[in-house]
Amino acid sequence: MSRASSRALKHPPVTAPSEPAGAPSDIPAAFPEIAVAIDRERRRGRGAQSNASGRFEAEARVAFDDGWQSLDELPPFKTTVGLDTSRKVITRNESPDIGFDRSINPYRGCEHGCVYCFARPTHAYLGLSPGLDFESKLFAKPEAPALLEKELAAPGYEPRMIAIGTNTDPYQPIERERKIMRGILEVLERAGHPVGIVTKSALVTRDIDILARMAKRSLAKVAISVTSLDAKLARSMEPRASTPPKRLEALKQLSDAGIPTTVMVAPVIPALNDSEIERILDAAAHAGVKEASYVLLRLPLEVRDLFREWLMANYPDRYRHVFTLIRDMRGGRDYDSKWGERMKGTGPMAWTIGRRFEIACDRLGLNKRRAKLTTDHFARPKRNGDQLSLF
Repeated sequence: MSRASSRALKHPPVTAPSEPAGAPSDIPAAFPEIAVAIDRERRRGRGAQSNASGRFEAEARVAFDDGWQSLDELPPFKTTVGLDTSRKVITRNESPDIGFDRSINPYRGCEHGCVYCFARPTHAYLGLSPGLDFESKLFAKPEAPALLEKELAAPGYEPRMIAIGTNTDPYQPIERERKIMRGILEVLERAGHPVGIVTKSALVTRDIDILARMAKRSLAKVAISVTSLDAKLARSMEPRASTPPKRLEALKQLSDAGIPTTVMVAPVIPALNDSEIERILDAAAHAGVKEASYVLLRLPLEVRDLFREWLMANYPDRYRHVFTLIRDMRGGRDYDSKWGERMKGTGPMAWTIGRRFEIACDRLGLNKRRAKLTTDHFARPKRNGDQLSLF
């Protein structure tokens, strides 16, 4: 491992044969020796191709062969789990285009390794790479259930649905041993507090006992993202997430248990998985799902280059076409974060995707009724030292 020249780019660009027509090239010829891709054997089972330094780092480090076979000595990326000692667990937001104002993330980083994950840039705040570090250097919040109970017990707390899984997946592989998410659900059930869950993992079925009890009181609903029914594409794009059949089976089990379920076709990637919209909705409807939604591919900050690298490594013949269509739906840019447009995009292609989705939902009877959660059952947890009622 060597320190890059002081003239080297902080985020070495992706070397690609060509950019979409009419787009300016951002591939400088001054640094052809900088290669950002990590050897395949070192990143086996991972989504990102590289591990470029975070955007807040003063220095960039890149691996290069100095002629002494030093790269052969580098170990493969292994998953490590550190402790997140945050003193609060509920995160607030004021985004006007999402249906919740608070969320919980039991983990930082996600081993699922979805290459398109819009949460990847958050790892830069930890001084780590949004690339391979994001999916191999994880942080767990073992005190999350206790912190949640404390926050719910605060005198000024007003209950509203808590969203879980909107940043990193609460049911990623390390949850099997850590059981932090299950602890959070136990707290929410005792408090009668509503929760909405988003995941790509069939591990959510482990908690059907709690979720079914909560659903009977209109306190829980679950959304599972199904990006593709193509096993090869799914494994390449989401290497450690549950397989498409496992996710569909999870939707069926949840639905059969009386838990309101939603299938999310997310993200929709033009010229890659957009042709599967109708098939995914049809399969989910047969699994008992009653609601559906979709999100267009989002490429904020480092995610753009990570997705480019993956696309060039796996579907180089589609590179120009995919990015041309993305820019057609993003006002000529790779990404537009404008409220109300970031999830669906704009332009003829975005409109076509939206209409196809709506027509398929109408045909399958999806979204006719939406499950509503209630706060009527909320009972503020007792704090240590609280005097018990005499009645």
